[in-house]
Amino acid sequence: MNKEDCVFCKIVKGNIPSYKIFENESCLAFLDNANDFYAHTLVIPKKHFVNILDVPQKELNDVMATIKKVSAHYIEKCGFDGVNIFNANGKSAEQSVFHLHFHIVPRKNNDGLKIFPTGEKENYDLNEISEKLRIG
Repeated sequence: MNKEDCVFCKIVKGNIPSYKIFENESCLAFLDNANDFYAHTLVIPKKHFVNILDVPQKELNDVMATIKKVSAHYIEKCGFDGVNIFNANGKSAEQSVFHLHFHIVPRKNNDGLKIFPTGEKENYDLNEISEKLRIG
């Protein structure tokens, strides 16, 4: 997908309306129109990058600073107790919009949401895996 067809680029340009939470020169935070979790927020760089693998470090730092700012605001000013922050990179990881974005889901104690992935405990050989994956 090129940036002309990207729904998030259209939101940045103002061609598609959004519910903006925060905006600065490099990033935009807005409510996810999936409307699946209360206050589910997306944070994106205004420039088009497919995912975390092609974004330059400076732009990634800007996105992370925006995530921190919005998350702190939700906890300190909006009455939430915590946040889940997640991101998918690539089709196999269930990325659905190919413009780098992070999800913030504000949480309340005992809200009953189960967002964090859970899986059955496996008997993987962690030593073998760490040897295979080690950097350097």
